[in-house]
Parts: sequence; structure tokens; C-alpha cells
Amino acid sequence: MTETRPDLPEIDEFTRPYWRAAARGRLLIRRCRACGAAHHYPREFCPECWSEDVVWEEASGRATLYTWSVVHVNDLPPFRSGLPYVAAVVDLAEGPRMMTGITGCAPERLRIGMALRVAFRPCEPPDAAEGVVAPVFEPEAA
Repeated sequence: MTETRPDLPEIDEFTRPYWRAAARGRLLIRRCRACGAAHHYPREFCPECWSEDVVWEEASGRATLYTWSVVHVNDLPPFRSGLPYVAAVVDLAEGPRMMTGITGCAPERLRIGMALRVAFRPCEPPDAAEGVVAPVFEPEAA
């Protein structure tokens, strides 16, 4: 039986393009061809108009900080070694909000609305079968 890790996504045929792009340093979002709305997390339908005519699109990687929390306690094994860490919600330049992590910035320097850019962090320990890399964000001026 394979151990379930709470820090690794369950990759299936639908999400595989997203995770493969992340491993190559590209952030993908979904865009509806019926109404034009962009969304994230990836879904097979548009959450605005319910159309199933949605496609993958490469995002610019730019975002602004919407909110964050500094996590000081997390007893789950994969997270324990990274304490403290910043869990955040960012507004992507394309419109959608995304849950993520912030790196490369002391928590006391974070400000709502600060400019961010995407970075990519391999999940630890690396998942050799999938090469899982997670998008995180860092200050644009870093």
C-alpha cells in the first residue's frame, strides 16, 4: 500500500498538464472560451458560466499578495521541517485567486498588494515518479 502524503497532489490525467508545466517552470491556469473568464484551481468546467469549453493557458507568473498567515505549528511530517512558513492567497495578474506559499521574504516585510512573481519549489523529498514541483511566489523585487 502506498503512503498518502498530504503535501503532494493526487495527479490524474486531467491535472497532469498542470504539474508537467510546473516542473518546467511554467504556471498554467484555465480559461473559458465561452465567456473568457480565467480560473484557478484547474476545473473541467467554467465556474462563471458552467461551460465545459475550457483550455489550459500559460499565466504570466505575476501576482499581488491578497492575504497571508505565518504557520508556526504543523505536526504533519512533511511540513514540520519547514516551520515557520508563509501560507498565502495571491491575485494572479490574469484575475484568479490562488492559494500558495511565499518564499524569499521575511514575514514582517509582507504587505497586502505587494508585487510577486512565481517561483517553483520541488516537493521534499522529491517524488521521483512525478517530479512534483509546486508553484510558490516571491517578491518581484527579490
